[in-house]
This record gives sequence, structure tokens and C-alpha cells, in this order.
Amino acid sequence: MMKDETLRFRGGLAMAFVPVVVFLIFCILYFVVFKAFDMTALAMGGFVSLLVGAVFARKYGLFWEHVMRGIGSPTSVSIVVILFMVGMLSQLIKATNVSGGFVWLAESIGLNAGFFTFFVFIAVGVISMSTGSSIGTFFTAFPIFYAAGIAIGADPALLAGAILSGGILGDNVAPISDTTIISSSSQRFRRKEGVADIGGVVKQRARFALTAAAICAILFLVLGLMTVRPVEAGSGFDATATPLPLIMLLPVAVMLVVAMRTRDIFMAVTVGLVLGIVTALATGLMTFGDVMGVTDGAPTGFLFEGVASMLGTVALVVSVFGIMGVLRGAGVMELLVDRLTAGRLASTPRGAEAAIGVGVSVTTVLFGGVNSAAMLSFGPVADELGARVGLHPYRRSNVMDCFALGLSSVIPFLSAYLFIGALLTTGYDPVPALSTFELFPATLYPLVLTVVMIVSVWTGWGRRFEGLDGKVERTPVAAPA
Repeated sequence: MMKDETLRFRGGLAMAFVPVVVFLIFCILYFVVFKAFDMTALAMGGFVSLLVGAVFARKYGLFWEHVMRGIGSPTSVSIVVILFMVGMLSQLIKATNVSGGFVWLAESIGLNAGFFTFFVFIAVGVISMSTGSSIGTFFTAFPIFYAAGIAIGADPALLAGAILSGGILGDNVAPISDTTIISSSSQRFRRKEGVADIGGVVKQRARFALTAAAICAILFLVLGLMTVRPVEAGSGFDATATPLPLIMLLPVAVMLVVAMRTRDIFMAVTVGLVLGIVTALATGLMTFGDVMGVTDGAPTGFLFEGVASMLGTVALVVSVFGIMGVLRGAGVMELLVDRLTAGRLASTPRGAEAAIGVGVSVTTVLFGGVNSAAMLSFGPVADELGARVGLHPYRRSNVMDCFALGLSSVIPFLSAYLFIGALLTTGYDPVPALSTFELFPATLYPLVLTVVMIVSVWTGWGRRFEGLDGKVERTPVAAPA
């Protein structure tokens, strides 16, 4: 059993940040320089940063003991298990081509270019919420919705911004997204055992996300009608699109209801998977071989692909929790929280929320807009800051999540979201590829969400405190032990 011995470094406490600095270098290298958006590569950077950091530890073995303690924490393990589970459900929705069903819907109701941008924001938001993956949604949505919109005369920058905004919106509200899982699991109750349940977090978050979404929907509608381009005669939608995939929204809706009512993500995913498989097989959207099979000795099927798709993200989680174990072992996390709470800013609920918002925003910028990695790193700090003024775990989670998915995630010269968007706007002649600076003002949702959250923090709208047995209270209670 490991002793609670403080981890010390050659060169002083500052050297405990060596793994963090090396990891940030890898983030910038892959996302900014190489423009390679791969979670496995980022995880590799995390593990390399641990190897480098260990060299500076006074006790090499103690360094790795703290790494293992971080990786083996209940929060880390729960996130890993949940990610694998939701990966299968996410892949089911992708495999049944729900995006194609939305294109059919747009064509069947006769949307013109101006209304199409508004429609795309809503449709991509639903798809992203169903899959729980904003980045995965982008690679599906751009070839379908961007191509269709360009063909009928939608403004390229605004259309791309609607796709990016819809993806981030879905990520923000999906109970099965990695950001929701991470932001929830990192916030612990103080008056009962456990961490913030995902259903409760999403239920509390809906007021902020849906307010921002409604404002954005109006803006996309108005701006879309004002920016229609002339196109050649004969351009239009894909005639092969069909409505059948839209039926897969039924199991998604049931899953969301179960998640909200039971606040049990495992039960919700189980219900969603079972109902989704039955629906897909019954409607012919899938065969048994699409569920699970083997081709030329290689495993196939969406269940296998769903787990495989999460391996990079899981590796990233493991490496980042290893880094957090080092920082905790060196006493950095406690020192940081003490310094933040010692000031007047974090001594009040509003101040603590402001500190959480600013802190996670800066961390997200440093991580190149990769908000999952940012929340993994800043989550423990937000947990301590908020708990010291009695904020409910739901509130701490939502302040952190919404600011991480806000302005800080779309900084033009660092954002992984905008780099991906710029990459996916290539090859649509005669429309040239867009730059990240063109996409930034058109990606409305994270910008509006930031404004909504600033208003929430300043006015106290939606602020909740932890009461006895973890109950949600509207007014502060006695400071938790």
C-alpha cells in the first residue's frame, strides 16, 4: 500500500509541471502544426510527458506510484467504462445514416437556401446529441449537409458555422457525450457518496443550452435568408435520400427519457442499445452482420466499431489522469485551490463560478480547444473551488462544461473545431475552402453560450447549492464538512 508521501522534484515544485508543459506542446504540435485531429496521438503525448516528467522526480518509483493512483481513481475508472458503453450506441446511430434522413426531410418540405442553414443547425444538433460526438458528427455532416447547402445556394461560411454550432450544441446537451461524462464525473458530492449523476446534470444544463440554441436558431434563420447565393439551374438535394433512418430517433428519445428519469447512464444506454438494435433490424436499416460479425478473420459490426472508436479517447483519459496523479502527489492541486480560494474572488458563489469559468476557459485554450482534455485537467480544481462555497455538483459541472464549450473552444488560431471545419470545407467547387477566421464569427453557438453563462454567473440564474443528502437547494446551506 502506497504511503501518502509528497512527491518532490529536482529543481523544486515548478518541475511538477513538466508533464503538463510537454503535453501542451504535443497538443499544439498535432492540432495546430500537423493539423492531425487524433485522440490517440494526443494520448501518446500524455504518456511521453509522463516519461519525461519522471526523470525529474527525486524518487522515480514514487512518481509512478502517484501516476497509478491517478489512473486508478474511481473517477477515472468510471469515465473509462462509460465511454466504452456509449461508444457502441454512438456507432449505432452513425451506421444507420440518420443524417441522410434529415436531408430527405429538408427536400420533402421544400426548404430553400435561406431556411436550409437554420434547418442544418437543428438537424446537426439532434444528430450530435444522438451520437454524443461533435467531432464524429462533423465528419458525417459536412459531406452531406455542406454539399447539399452549397448546391442550393446557402452561404458557405454561415452554413459551415451552423454545422459546427450544431455539433457543439449536441455535445453540450448529450448525456452520452465525453464532455458531459467527464464534467459530471469530476464533481463529487460532499453530503453523500458519489459523483454528480449525468441525468441530473443534463436536466439542470438544459436551461442554458436551450436558451443559447434558441437565440442561435433565430440568428441562423435571419442571416441565412440574408446571404443566399445564386446557383446554376439543376442544382439541388441528393435524390437518393430516404426518410427511413429518421425512425432511429425513437430509441434516442427513449434513452434520453430514461437518462433523465432514472439518472442512471448505464440503464439508459442499455435501453437505447436494445431498442435501437431491434428497430434497425426490424426496419432493414441493419442486418445481424452489421451488429456483430467477422470478415476475413477481422471483427466487424457496430458494437466492435463503437468500442474501437473510443480507444483513443480512453487512452487520453488514462494519460491525463496519470498527469493529475502527479500534480496531486506533488501537492500542486491543493496549493492551486488554496491560492484561488484565499482571494476575495472565490470566497463567494459568484466569485467561485467566475474563477471556474475563467480557469477552464484558459485551460481549454491551452489545450487547443480540446475541451474533454481541459475538463479532465481542470475538473478537480473546479470541484474544490465550488464545494468550498457550497455549490451543487450539478452547478459546478455545468459552469465548467458550458464555458469549456464556449468561446475558448473556437479561438481561430488554436481551435481543433475550427481547424476540422476548415479542413472539411475543401473540394466544393466553385466555393473555395474557408479559413478558421472566416468560420469563427459564423460559429454562433459557443459565442452565444458564453454570453448566456456570463449572465448566469453574474445574476445567479440557475445557481444551486448542495443540501442534505446531496439535494438541490436554491439558497446556501451550512458549509460542508
